[in-house]
Amino acid sequence: MDSFEAEGFKKKRILSPWILIIAGFAAVILLGAGLLMLPFASSGTPAPFGDALFTSVSAVCVTGLVVRDTATCWSGFGQAVLLLLIQIGGLGVVTVAASLTILSGKRISLFTRSTIKSTMAAPQLGGIVRLTKFVLRGTFLVELAGAILIMPSMIIRYGARGIWLSVFHSVSAFCNAGFDIMGRATGAYSSLTSFAADPFVTVPVMLLILIGGIGFITWDDFRTHKFRFSKYSMQSKAALTVSGILILIPVVILFFVDYKGLPMGERVLCSLFQAVTPRTAGFNTADLTRMSGPTKGLTTALMLIGGSPGSTAGGMKTTTIAVLAAVVASTFNKNSEVHMFKRRVEPAAVKTAATLFMMYLTLFFTGACAISLIEGIPMSDCAFETASALGTVGLTMGITPLLGTASRCILMALMFMGRVGGLTLIYAFLPGAGTVRSKYPLENITIG
Repeated sequence: MDSFEAEGFKKKRILSPWILIIAGFAAVILLGAGLLMLPFASSGTPAPFGDALFTSVSAVCVTGLVVRDTATCWSGFGQAVLLLLIQIGGLGVVTVAASLTILSGKRISLFTRSTIKSTMAAPQLGGIVRLTKFVLRGTFLVELAGAILIMPSMIIRYGARGIWLSVFHSVSAFCNAGFDIMGRATGAYSSLTSFAADPFVTVPVMLLILIGGIGFITWDDFRTHKFRFSKYSMQSKAALTVSGILILIPVVILFFVDYKGLPMGERVLCSLFQAVTPRTAGFNTADLTRMSGPTKGLTTALMLIGGSPGSTAGGMKTTTIAVLAAVVASTFNKNSEVHMFKRRVEPAAVKTAATLFMMYLTLFFTGACAISLIEGIPMSDCAFETASALGTVGLTMGITPLLGTASRCILMALMFMGRVGGLTLIYAFLPGAGTVRSKYPLENITIG
């Protein structure tokens, strides 16, 4: 083994793609916190480290939970920093870094290609640079189109400032971040409630959320096969099918339960918007504190599920739910193998789905219990907040700004784990993860 090969081998042992992803997110978060602490980043008193760090974590992890109203507490510079952090967090730190290398004309190393593959949840290493270029072009065009569609309504209401409002909310919606800067016009923490009956704002925002959260692999399938759904990969089929179901069911419930007192047009828009936004987006056009109990529980579940793999969204992912649903179907049908869309699902995917499901439920429940005990807040409100953090959503019952340091640290940890992914942390830090061990004797166990 020559010196070059030895150096590459040592690098792979010390720096795995998983560690690089975690380190990249952590570095950007700390840099963002430092910039937000600058005196001219705030519109009033400079932000203390705790507030700046929480805001930076929320932006890079594209969550949207805040301890300061974004519009009234951050200056134009501070908002620009937040927008940059949201864009980096939405695309992924490694993807952005690799994109800069591509734009500079330099060659992408095999190690970097492998890391991008992990970030985008791509099925293979081949063509990853082409996919990265496609994602960059697509992101710019979609965000630009979204801003242009939103702009007329914003300019009519707020004049020239509507241009900045349009750009900010387009990027925030596409990256599924949920940050808004409407506080100066419509009140602190008001999100998009003043546009509840305006389809020229709510419809483009919904489309941006869906496009950003559906997954870059699904983008590639659509580019290649257009509307020939049967030609899509199983991952894209699962993402689209589950996403459709998880939008349709909440729309019906919200339309007939929570918003039945609204005028028909606003009722339809509110039902659609509040069905889409729990998919890790974090905007709201209705007062969340007035949600009925069943709707609150449904929204909590939707936030935990989140978006699709390799997207700007967080959560346990639509494909995880698809695989678990396929396991249930195979059990009911007494099939020895798990099937989806006339294809077999490999056993490793089933184990991963079950692991993620248990991991997210454990983190969600533990975090909610801890915050409830620390703060003395009802468990249901704490559960909503922890689901929002872990799913990187940003919807809130309004308790986040009131939380103490310990509870904020819990939410920051959940946001970070929700964005980088639980399995990324396992593969990065657990020794022996992924290694093949000797087989133990087989023994049966009764289930149920």
